[in-house]
Amino acid sequence: MRKIIFRAASGIFLLLVLLAVAAFLFPQKFLTVESGSVKADAIIVLGGDSQERTARASELFQQHAAPRIIVSGAGDDQISRQFLIQGGVPASAIELESRSRTTKENAQFTAKLLRAQKVKSAIIVTSWYHSRRALACFRHFAPEIKFFSRPSYYEFARKDWSRIMAKRICLEYLKLPGYWICYGVCPF
Repeated sequence: MRKIIFRAASGIFLLLVLLAVAAFLFPQKFLTVESGSVKADAIIVLGGDSQERTARASELFQQHAAPRIIVSGAGDDQISRQFLIQGGVPASAIELESRSRTTKENAQFTAKLLRAQKVKSAIIVTSWYHSRRALACFRHFAPEIKFFSRPSYYEFARKDWSRIMAKRICLEYLKLPGYWICYGVCPF
């Protein structure tokens, strides 16, 4: 009996190690959610990585994916607004949600705005490695609204990854189960 339990435990451990290695070697496959070409009532740009995210939001706006943009996040919301205007988005099409400091708060505070404006669908723009958790948060806190993910893909070759990028990816792998345990936000 002990042999069977040991073999089963060893097999499970080996499977978990292989999954961890695959997740680190191919993070885009695990962390990115891409909805493809969609239309919605609004685009939501999450703060934290202003230039890449706002460039992606401006591109989607120019493609008529949505008629307006909500910038969510305290601290860099005004900078993001300026980048959007420089990217060709009219100031009248930009709204700011300036209180949130976390992905959870992005979803909670922006959901209130969306509900008040009777928005039925929205496209979330964030970094590729953050897209799974961001989409899960918005769907969790506003299940009546249809959310899509169109992340920014600021990429560089793996050999050029700095410790910062590797750290962001590792933190994201920790935050996914953390958000599930603490807030009930299932990433799948």
